[in-house]
Amino acid sequence: MALIVQKYGGTSVGTPERIQAVAEKVAAVRERGDQIIVVVSAMSGETNRLISLSKEINERPDPREMDVLVATGEQVTIALLSMALHKIGCPARSYTGGQVHILTDSAHSKARIQDIDDARVRADLEAGRVVVVAGFQGVDEHGNITTLGRGGSDTTAVAMAAALTADECQIFTDVDGVYTTDPRVEPKACRLEKITFEEMLEMASLGSKVLQIRAVEFAGKYNVPLRVLSSFEEGEGTLITFEDEGMEQAKISGIAFNRDEAKLTIRGVPDQPGVAYSILGPISGSNIEVDMIVQNISEDNTTDFTFTVHRNDYPKALELLKETAEIVGAREVDGDEGIVKISLVGVGMRSHAGIAATMFETLAKEGINIRMISTSEIKISVVVDEKYLELGVRSLHEAFNLAMEAAE
Repeated sequence: MALIVQKYGGTSVGTPERIQAVAEKVAAVRERGDQIIVVVSAMSGETNRLISLSKEINERPDPREMDVLVATGEQVTIALLSMALHKIGCPARSYTGGQVHILTDSAHSKARIQDIDDARVRADLEAGRVVVVAGFQGVDEHGNITTLGRGGSDTTAVAMAAALTADECQIFTDVDGVYTTDPRVEPKACRLEKITFEEMLEMASLGSKVLQIRAVEFAGKYNVPLRVLSSFEEGEGTLITFEDEGMEQAKISGIAFNRDEAKLTIRGVPDQPGVAYSILGPISGSNIEVDMIVQNISEDNTTDFTFTVHRNDYPKALELLKETAEIVGAREVDGDEGIVKISLVGVGMRSHAGIAATMFETLAKEGINIRMISTSEIKISVVVDEKYLELGVRSLHEAFNLAMEAAE
């Protein structure tokens, strides 16, 4: 008997008919003798609807109340799926994050899981029930409802799998696996049979929407076998695993991109110890995550400091940066929301030289100017003007023969 955790995203449970189809898939797992926990998202479009409702009341709602509101989307889904399972004779019990007691910190809308009390879930599994858990949510030590951020149901599923030492965590979505890049941008993109946790972590952090970054972190940390599958097609999907010797053969596994970037620059800052903290301290203090950073030193003992943030955080970050400029005596502040980040990802970069040069040459031939560069052992990221996103991704996909590499 195996213990399987399955997660179904919003598209997979977007209509009553699709919920019934999920119930059939879940019941089939139980009928073959396995125990199963199902984690579900809100029905497709429901979270956006709830957010729109909140903005009709208040443009800047209280974070605690916002979490109370958006967490209801998953509560609807767990009830409907449990009803569908009961209808076909499959015993099931639904749980909100609070009922499972998924304990988180108190960072509303960006909460992190600290502990899971699995006693009630284990009792239901031993009694032969399917356990249906609301993804994306938990409670803090004060009993307040918290949410884990967009895509948080993935994190819930992997955390449940880790807490109960599941045999596999299966993420069902509207795609049949992880691709070399987004097929909507590059039709020649191919599905990968296998990708490392390290590569998937980079892909998720760099803009790939297949999995939430914290879900991959959890899976890698607790060695949870993770597989991405389609809710609508049969297939093996993509297995996310640890690096093996065969993976050294591939130079690049995929191309990730992120449209949600914005760039800010503060110019003419006095070049002295602590300048980076004086700029980024207030940003971090407002719970705004900074991505790429570039600092240039001028001949007049001043520095220009450029960094990127998520576009949703851009207005607040710009406001804070202007306040900082007045305090430190900077010359000017400006920003740009019309940028994107394109990244090459692959563990093979460790043992292969010349990848960066090929990337830069390819973009140059297409007349694409690089505005920022960031590198690590297994990725190279560049910031370019938003209008060059599709051209950049397609030209790099061809330059590195990713369609051919994946097919092999």
